Amino acid sequence: MSVPPHSDDTTTAAGVGATYRVQVRPGFDLDATAGLAGYLADLGVTHLYSAPLLTATPGSAHGYDVVDHRAVNPELGGEAGRQRLLRALRTVGLGLVVDIVPNHAGVAVPAANPAWWDVLRRGRSSAYADWFDIDWDRGRLLLPVLADTDDALADLKVVDGELRYHEHRFPIADGTDGGTARDVHDRQHYELVSWRRGDTELTYRRFFAVSDLAGLRVEDPAVFAATHAEILRWVEAGDVDGIRVDHPDGLRDPAGYLARLRAAAPGRWLVVEKILEYGEELPDWPVDGTTGYEALAAVSGLFVDPAAEGDFTALDARLVGHHTSWEDLTHDTKLAAATRLLATELTRLAALAPEVDPPAARAALAELAAAFPVYRGYPPHGARHLAAARSEAGRRRPDLAAALDAVTRRLRDPDDELARRFPQLTGAVMAKGVEDTAFYRWSRFVALNEVGGSPAHFGVPPAEFHRFVTARAVRWPAAMTTLSTHDTKRGEDVRARLAVLSELPGEWTERVTGWMAATELPDPALAHLLFQTAVGAWPIPRERLHAYVEKAAREASVSTSWADPDPVFERAMHALVDRLYDDPRLHAELTKFADEIAPAGWSNALGQKLVQLAMPGVPDTYQGTELWDNSLVDPDNRRPVDFAVRRELLARLDAGWRPPVDAGGAAKLLVVSRTLRLRRDRPDLFTGYRPVAARGPAGPHVVAFDRGGAVAVATRLPLGLARDGGWRDTILSLPVHNLTDLFTGRVYSGGETRLADLLATYPVALLAPTTESVEAAS
Repeated sequence: MSVPPHSDDTTTAAGVGATYRVQVRPGFDLDATAGLAGYLADLGVTHLYSAPLLTATPGSAHGYDVVDHRAVNPELGGEAGRQRLLRALRTVGLGLVVDIVPNHAGVAVPAANPAWWDVLRRGRSSAYADWFDIDWDRGRLLLPVLADTDDALADLKVVDGELRYHEHRFPIADGTDGGTARDVHDRQHYELVSWRRGDTELTYRRFFAVSDLAGLRVEDPAVFAATHAEILRWVEAGDVDGIRVDHPDGLRDPAGYLARLRAAAPGRWLVVEKILEYGEELPDWPVDGTTGYEALAAVSGLFVDPAAEGDFTALDARLVGHHTSWEDLTHDTKLAAATRLLATELTRLAALAPEVDPPAARAALAELAAAFPVYRGYPPHGARHLAAARSEAGRRRPDLAAALDAVTRRLRDPDDELARRFPQLTGAVMAKGVEDTAFYRWSRFVALNEVGGSPAHFGVPPAEFHRFVTARAVRWPAAMTTLSTHDTKRGEDVRARLAVLSELPGEWTERVTGWMAATELPDPALAHLLFQTAVGAWPIPRERLHAYVEKAAREASVSTSWADPDPVFERAMHALVDRLYDDPRLHAELTKFADEIAPAGWSNALGQKLVQLAMPGVPDTYQGTELWDNSLVDPDNRRPVDFAVRRELLARLDAGWRPPVDAGGAAKLLVVSRTLRLRRDRPDLFTGYRPVAARGPAGPHVVAFDRGGAVAVATRLPLGLARDGGWRDTILSLPVHNLTDLFTGRVYSGGETRLADLLATYPVALLAPTTESVEAAS
C-alpha cells in the first residue's frame, strides 16, 4: 500500500506547492492582501489563493456574484491594486491562484451588471440575451423582487428614465415610457413579481435557489470568451499560476467547459470545486483534481472513534423521540428541495417531456432527483447512478412506474435536452436538500455533517485512510487538500474537539441529556445540534452563537424557515442560547465540560492538520486557521483575522520558542509553518507515500506515513490512549538514518523508536533526515 517514489506531488507543473486562502473583500482589499506577502512567505506557502477578484455586486463580502467580467472589482482596488499585489507577491517569491465563477452572475443590482441591464431593456433582441440561461418561450422574464402583497406594484415609480421600486432600479425599453408607472411596467421585457414566486415560476436558471444569481451559458464559445477574457489575459501575462473553478456541477457541460479552459490556460494548476460523495470518483476531466472536500472527510474521520456509532444512534433516537435513517431523511429533504425550492427548475424539465402527463413527469423527475446517489451524473458516463436512482424511485413510488420508465429512457440519451439539463437539477437538489437542510436536521453527531462528508459513515480507521490516500495520490497527485473553506459548516478545530465526544459517548449522553431535560425548546434535534456546537466552539461570543442557531434553524426548516420565520419559536430558541450564558449552573457546567475535553481537541486538531499538510496533494490553509479557529458556518468564517498576532507568534517560534499546547494556539502555528517550510524547501522528501505501522499495545492510536524521506506521526483517539495507560512499549519503525523532529528539534537515530519518547512533548511529530536545510526549516 504505497505510492511509487517517482509520483512527485510536492509541486504542480505550475509550481504550486501549498496555498493560503484569503477572502479578499471590500473590508480587506488587494492592498491589505499584498501586506500579507512577507508573512505568507515566512509561513511556508508558495501561493496566495484569493477569493474572486472580478467586479462583484457592490458591497459583496464574498465575490461570487460577479457583475462585470471585464475588470477587477474597483472596491478591491481595481487593476492598479491587482498589479500592486502581484509586485508584492513576486518580491517574496510567491505566486497567485485565483477563484473564478463560470456558472452564474450577480443580478441583485441590475444597474451594476451591464449585460443583465441590457437584457432587461432589450429582451431577446439584446446582444447578451444568449449569455443567460433564460427560457424565453415562457414569456416575459420574471424578476422576484416585490413584496408579497397584492398592491406591491403601487409603489412603482418612473424616475430619471428608469422604473424604481424602493431601492431597486430597472431599465425602460425604448418607446415604452408613456402612461403610469404600472403601464410602463406592463410594456417591458421583464415582469416584477412577488419574491415568493421565485421558487415556483422563475424563467431563468439560478444558482441553487438564489434568484440574485442568474445562470450563465458558458457552453456557448462566445459567452466563454467574453466572460473569461480578463482572467485569461492574466494567464497569458504570467500573472496566474492556478485557477480554482467554482461549482462546475451547475454547468450544462462540465467536461466540455473544462477542456476549453484547459486549452486556454495550458500548464496552469486547475482544480474544481467538485463535491464527491463517499466512494465516488472524480470524472476523468482535464484538471489536477478537486478542491479537497473528500480529503477533508477522510482526514477528519481519522480522529473519530467508529466504535461510538451505536451509542450516538441510541442517544439521538432517545433525544429526538424517534430515529429516521439518514437515507430516509435525505430522500425527504431532497424531494422537498426539488418540489419546493427548485420547483421552477422542475417545471422547466417536465416541459421537456410532453409525452408524459405533466404531474406524473414532475413527480417522476423529482423522485429521480431525490434518489440520485451523487450530486450529478455526467452523460454518457455515470449510467449506474441513474440506474440506482430509477430502482430506488420505483421502490418508493411504484405508482409512477410508467412515468419513471419514460423519463429514464430519455435521461439515458446524452444528446437529449432533458438528459443535458437534468444533472443541473440533481446537483442543486443535493446541495439544498442535504448540505443546507439535512445537515441541520440530523444532529446525531454533527462533526460528520460537513461538505463532502457522509454523516452516515462514522469515522475512518487508519487502514481505510491509507487506502484512500494511496489511490488519490496515484490518480490525482496534485489535487488540493483542505480542512476549512469559506463553505465548510464549522471550522476544523471545532470538528476536532467534537471528535473527542466519540471517545466519551457515555459521559456525553449523561451531560446532554441533563441539559436537554432543562430546556423548553420544542425542537430536540435543533437543541442537540446547539449543545454540540456550543461545546465544540466554546468559549464563543453570545452574538455569534445567536447568529449561528438562527441560520441553522431556518436552514433546517422544521420549526422556522427563511421564507416564513416563526417568531414564537425563534424567541424560545434565542432564549435557550441566552441561558447558556446567563444561567449560572448551565454556564458553569458547559464551560467545565468544554475545558475538560479541550486538550484532547487540541491533540486532534494538531494531528489532523499535520496529516492534511503532509499527505499527498497541494495543501491549502484557510485564512487564520494556522492558529485555533472556532469558526462556524458563513458568514462567521469570514470574520477579520488578526495577522499581527500571527506574525508576532511566528517570529517567536523562529527565535527558538517551543510553545506549549494550550489555548494560545502557537503549537498549531508551529506545526503549520514547519510542515509547509519542509515541503517547500525539501520537495525530494515528499515524493511517495507509505504507511508506517506501529507495534505494541497502543498501535491503533497512531497514524503515520513516510512521504519518501519525511515521516509524519499523529496521535488519534487521545482519551482512549490515556485510559489504556499511554503509549507504553509501542514502537514505530523508522528509517535507519538520523532523523530530526522539526517540532522539537530532537534527533533520533532511526530504526525502532518508542512513541512515548517521540511524542513526549507534542502529540505529533514531523521527522526528516538531519541536514542543514532541514534544521533551517525548523
